[in-house]
Amino acid sequence: MLLKVINRRASSQKRVRKAAALRMNKFDIYEIVTQKIIDLLEAGVVPWQIPWRTANGIPRNLITLRPYHGINFWLLLCQQDALPFYLTFDQAKSLGGNIRKGEKSTMVVFWKLLKSEDKIDKEKVVPLLRYYHVFNISQTEGIDVTKIPTTDAFDHDFNPIAEAESLIAQWQDRPLIVRDSKSAFYDPLSDAVSIPNPRSFFSDQQFYSTLFHELTHSTGHSRRLGRHEKLNDHQFGSRDYSQEELVAEMGASYLCGMTGIEQETIQNNAAYIKSWIRTFKDDSKVLIMAATQAQKAVDYILGNQYNPKNAQ
Repeated sequence: MLLKVINRRASSQKRVRKAAALRMNKFDIYEIVTQKIIDLLEAGVVPWQIPWRTANGIPRNLITLRPYHGINFWLLLCQQDALPFYLTFDQAKSLGGNIRKGEKSTMVVFWKLLKSEDKIDKEKVVPLLRYYHVFNISQTEGIDVTKIPTTDAFDHDFNPIAEAESLIAQWQDRPLIVRDSKSAFYDPLSDAVSIPNPRSFFSDQQFYSTLFHELTHSTGHSRRLGRHEKLNDHQFGSRDYSQEELVAEMGASYLCGMTGIEQETIQNNAAYIKSWIRTFKDDSKVLIMAATQAQKAVDYILGNQYNPKNAQ
């Protein structure tokens, strides 16, 4: 009897450990995916707001050629790989190749619906979150190049918008603008704005809206309005960080309106602003404060335009 009790206890403990392990695995998957998104945001990339594409085409599995969907689409798109094809370790082997030593994989996730029956024989459908690791085709070796489909890079005829170009060119103490970057950001240490190639943007208007956003950030530099020096917490997601993002996007909205491209960009501007104002629980006062600072930033840009008469 004692042996049976011990066995039952051991079996029960084993089930508890197994259940705990499953919960931990599930928790870890969520945590990893969440951290990946946070990492992208900290790097200045907002996955659902990227208006440009520097990679060639939509991320797809090399074997099935099916596009990735949901969060996997954004996670892979933001890798900025030269080719949009991904495959697992086993898929690479099936093509006669292998993953190069030292290469790191990207995790993708998917839901699988499992059917089960409870104690009263009622069928239930339980969602199970699973994951696997994929590598970009550029991380492999030994795969026959004829098995890799050809792709066309996203490219459109960029037509400079005269009013926007003039406003930027005439700004006397504007920061250095570095083009052909993989992402858009402002670096206060070098006082430089980096921006992807304008041809990689989905529209000319989105290029200028993004550039205006980063240029508005630059007005906070100590040699301009000194706004950044008043921010105590520069950590991503903090109140100060969120406030500065709101200022930059409001400034971009104003500059877009002044150069005649507001109608093409206002929805994206509003979506971006909404995503940051949630940090303040949709506090409308925060938007008003950001609008005030954004107006000062725009006034600074407009007030420092080159005037040939003043140069004489």
